[in-house]
Amino acid sequence: MTRFVTAPDAGAPAPGADARSALGWMHTARFLTTAAQLNQLPAVEVPEIAFVGRSNAGKSTCINTLTQQKQLAFASKKPGRTQHINLFSLGRQGQTDAVLADLPGYGYAAVSRSDKVRWQQVMVNYLVSRPSLTGIVLLCDPRLGLTELDEALLEVVRPRVEEGLKFLVLLTKADKLTRAEQAKALSIARLQAGGGEVKMFSALKKQGVEEVAQLLWQWAHPAPAPSADADTAPAPSPAPEAGPG
Repeated sequence: MTRFVTAPDAGAPAPGADARSALGWMHTARFLTTAAQLNQLPAVEVPEIAFVGRSNAGKSTCINTLTQQKQLAFASKKPGRTQHINLFSLGRQGQTDAVLADLPGYGYAAVSRSDKVRWQQVMVNYLVSRPSLTGIVLLCDPRLGLTELDEALLEVVRPRVEEGLKFLVLLTKADKLTRAEQAKALSIARLQAGGGEVKMFSALKKQGVEEVAQLLWQWAHPAPAPSADADTAPAPSPAPEAGPG
């Protein structure tokens, strides 16, 4: 049985891990479970980071690239096929210090209306009520920009983001844009992100991979808050002045 543990016991890199250590941590990702309904998901006692986005935004490819595993997340040639929430654990074998959640892609026209409505409700309930949810990565094709569905998702999670939930808009397929187009897409997305971070990402060119791995590590291993003792500790006495020579 997988044991959920805190970061220091999980054999993970130290706080403030460099890119290599963060990527090594991501590489430990392994399948945990899949669920068609929220009540089928196990209770998780460690930080959980969800990946969401339209069906053609490159979500599965992004997860596979970050974890350096070709088939961890199912990347179908027909978008919209994944209809379950898939969880992947991170940490030393037999222990877990964080969980990645791959949510079903939304907005694909070939999916029936009833399936769309059902999964929209499941996703809303997950994003609003999942206690272990620590951060959200919203993947977006910068050539399309944030769509109405993406903006609707932003509105759903806004209250939790204001309460401290981490949020990242990841602009995928960056290799299809020139540098000028990337800069423009970043500027537009930052205006729409509602306080969340925005980064470019390319699975093909490995652009942004190290940066995102480090960010996710930081989300899962926040620096401990200063203790009350540190706030109330008396200031050190000034050094005595030197007497006459």
